[in-house]
Amino acid sequence: MRGSPLNQRPAGDPAALPWTAPLPTPQPAQAGPTAPGQVHDAHVHAGPVHVAPVVPGPVPFGGQQAAATPTALPPALPSLDRRGSATRPAVDPQVARELKRQVAAELHQQLARLSATSGTEADRATRRQRGRALIEEAVARWSDAYAQTHGIPPTREQDRALSEAVFDLLFRAGRLQPYLDDPEIENILINGCDDVWISRVHQPLRQVPPVADTDAELIELLQDLARQHGGGERSLSTASPTLALRLEGGMRLQAMTEVTPRPYVAIRRHRVASATLTDLIQLGTVDHTLAAFLAAAIRARKNVMITGTQGVGKTSLLRAMAAEIPPDERIGTLESEFELWLHTLGHLRQVVPMEAREGNGERVEGRMAGELTIGELIPAALRMTLSRIIVGEVRSGEVVPMLRVMTNGEGGSMCTLHARGPHMVVDRIAELCLEYGAHMTDSLAYRLTANAIDLIVHVTMVDETAVGGRRHRFVSHVLEVAGLGEHGRPALNTVFGPRPEQGEPRAVPHTPPNCLDDLRRAGFDASLLQSGYGTWAAPLALRIGGVR
Repeated sequence: MRGSPLNQRPAGDPAALPWTAPLPTPQPAQAGPTAPGQVHDAHVHAGPVHVAPVVPGPVPFGGQQAAATPTALPPALPSLDRRGSATRPAVDPQVARELKRQVAAELHQQLARLSATSGTEADRATRRQRGRALIEEAVARWSDAYAQTHGIPPTREQDRALSEAVFDLLFRAGRLQPYLDDPEIENILINGCDDVWISRVHQPLRQVPPVADTDAELIELLQDLARQHGGGERSLSTASPTLALRLEGGMRLQAMTEVTPRPYVAIRRHRVASATLTDLIQLGTVDHTLAAFLAAAIRARKNVMITGTQGVGKTSLLRAMAAEIPPDERIGTLESEFELWLHTLGHLRQVVPMEAREGNGERVEGRMAGELTIGELIPAALRMTLSRIIVGEVRSGEVVPMLRVMTNGEGGSMCTLHARGPHMVVDRIAELCLEYGAHMTDSLAYRLTANAIDLIVHVTMVDETAVGGRRHRFVSHVLEVAGLGEHGRPALNTVFGPRPEQGEPRAVPHTPPNCLDDLRRAGFDASLLQSGYGTWAAPLALRIGGVR
């Protein structure tokens, strides 16, 4: 797929290929030789394959500019596909969609015959293998037909690019896939098919080309992803206007339609897929002192709640702390969509992963039929002989059974919670407890919190990309919950916190915790807490604020 200019033409022939210039208006197919833009095959439903004009302006990936009719797409937008270095040819989406429909029909017939012969359904690998072969055949036929019609054979690189595009449409995420394959992209935001934004590491949001030609095509893509998910009855429709999915590579997708004027999609990537606390030291999230403290807290079986706003790195920190659990312990993970992947990383030998199940869109007695929430999974998890339970994210009334697990279990359980500031966490927990049932009160919620949680670890992000800086993600506070205090609220001790007077927003030692002896028995060196600045070499370098 590399090394071929986008506008490559055979010597002496001025005609352009379909990737670079418009074709004449297609004529109806005639009997006999293949008509322009038409694919003939005995097993594939033939039909006209039209080629749309190229977008004006700079051609992606090193090609020359071709004359074409104007479109609404701004010429400065970057190319969709980054997988082929800087030379991957652009692909006409309409051609790819037509071939995808043809291949899908033939593949369905082949798999039906295979199932009837063997008596079993084809697995995923078999479907993809057979689909890949059919795609190569379909692209070869289309390429031959185009060459016969126009006298110009597409290059091998262009055929490969078209094959990949069809494969992505059939088995992956279509025109979204190149963004999912780019490890530098953190967020993909879609506000309708033609309003797409991405953010890369330490870069602000920027707009990119459409991922579908119409909103209906975008919804069809989302429905295909839901069918590929394999995690229960997840769908996007009038009856189920929201969709939450995990994608290949651990990315998380949330989509909405029907209740919004257009389909809206947000996709978020966990760039740190298998981080340890040592890795987070290198990333600047924690220093050596705080890493040693958190590792000891896990070994000492302290119950930890990790808090922060969206996208600050709560899940990455939770995954890194889980790497400190002894490998032979039996733990359970409960998530709405798998994001921790502790059962695949290999460190822990006994992990029971549980994923909540969405309903099928029908309501029975006020709730979705078939729905199974995290809160409903917790009682079953307690009967799985687990030494610890980890909840990926507490969002609602499941906080109450989670707090009860922390209170009654052996300790060492963890979860994450959305909260804007560390001192808001207690009230945030109380709010969620009140969603559990009418019998819950503030005082009971405070008592549950005081009895269950040992440490609150708050993660903060300072985003200076708008002023030419970078995104800084770091732990800013570690609070110890020290029983009930005044007015029946949990008392909080700041074990680690920032020192703004010294220009340091990151967590550095403040007050030794009441559980220090437990941590020392787990191997923590208490002398590390004597430095008021931790082991940071210098205060965090910020463009605005910082050292005074």
